[in-house]
Amino acid sequence: MYHEPSIQDFDEIISQGPIPIRFPRKSDLDQDEEWCEIKMDGEWRKIRFHDYDEIYKIPGLYETIFYRTLRCNSPWKVADLLRDVILEEKINPEEMRVFDLGAGNGMMGEALQNLGIRSITGCDILDAAKAATIRDRSWAYNEYFAMDLTNCDESIMTHLKEQRFNLVTTVAALGFGDIPPAVFSVAYNLLDVGGLVAFNIKEDFLSKEDQGGFSGLINNLTKSGQLRIEYYRRYCHRFSINGDPLFYIGIVAQKTTDADI
Repeated sequence: MYHEPSIQDFDEIISQGPIPIRFPRKSDLDQDEEWCEIKMDGEWRKIRFHDYDEIYKIPGLYETIFYRTLRCNSPWKVADLLRDVILEEKINPEEMRVFDLGAGNGMMGEALQNLGIRSITGCDILDAAKAATIRDRSWAYNEYFAMDLTNCDESIMTHLKEQRFNLVTTVAALGFGDIPPAVFSVAYNLLDVGGLVAFNIKEDFLSKEDQGGFSGLINNLTKSGQLRIEYYRRYCHRFSINGDPLFYIGIVAQKTTDADI
């Protein structure tokens, strides 16, 4: 049974969205352990930030926690990087065919639409993510698949290959086990040679000390020449519940060959 903390354990109640929320007053939690409480039907309920399945089911809760309160701006930061590429390389946005991996409730799809990109396919392993996108941003994607990309129906994989994607995006979904390297590799291989990959990752995960998981995959792809990094920008992804900035790296890279899976 969940023990109800006293009000002294929390900062003030935040009412910037449809659901009141409150954060623990003092916390030394790692980023993937952060949580808050939400008030529904007169009762306070604890919810972890990585419980996306639960968060997506409540309209406006994701935006209230991460965007209105903790000032997450990664979709727009990565989109800004892409805008620079589009302008410098004189790319027509209407000719871009995007596969958005870990699409969540469609925030990146919305940012891509704002760039003038119209052909966007979303993919997320959670049914709740697809349902939230249909509910909140049905206009952001041409198609949206809720599935494990490493174990999807053969007919769907054939369909995806036929799209000849020239841009793969994945935002705020790498480094904490949300998207395993094997899944990213499949998405990467859906991309045409010469196409672009735009993603972000916590800067700690690209350090020399952390060469497992996704950072190891990126390191291997770049060292082998399969992926060439073109643009690289450090920025504040969002604030922690303690108010500390969490720095991420936004990257746009070009695919030269398929990844070995």
